[in-house]
Amino acid sequence: MDGIRLRGHHLLCLLGYRGMGYSPEYVENMTAIHNRLRVTPQTPVMLVGGVDDLCDKFPLSQEYHCEDDNVNERDHMILEYLGIQRGDMLPWRNIQSQLATVFHPSDINVLCPTCSWRKYGVCAEGIQAIRDGQGLPKIP
Repeated sequence: MDGIRLRGHHLLCLLGYRGMGYSPEYVENMTAIHNRLRVTPQTPVMLVGGVDDLCDKFPLSQEYHCEDDNVNERDHMILEYLGIQRGDMLPWRNIQSQLATVFHPSDINVLCPTCSWRKYGVCAEGIQAIRDGQGLPKIP
């Protein structure tokens, strides 16, 4: 895999990722992507609309939401805030820097009001961590 394909809202999900997920296969994939970006921040990220490298491992046993209109709208809104467009390819470090500049922890409540992971508070913590220059946390 040369670059990683990510949709808009998954940029924020990666900040809050702590090893929880929809299935063991999903967790394994997300951990691999998260750790690659953490260790190799120059990794190119292609911003896509719709299904990305995280959606590819969403379990068939759960309600598939990767193509829902509200998820696509969230993707668009996040990319718009960042000044990034679908089709852009940027190093993760540049995206992370832009995330740290644009977003505040409280924005999660506005940007992701229906997300089931929001209640854990990890995405807001992740935004604060990158604003503080800590980068992505290590996931075992």
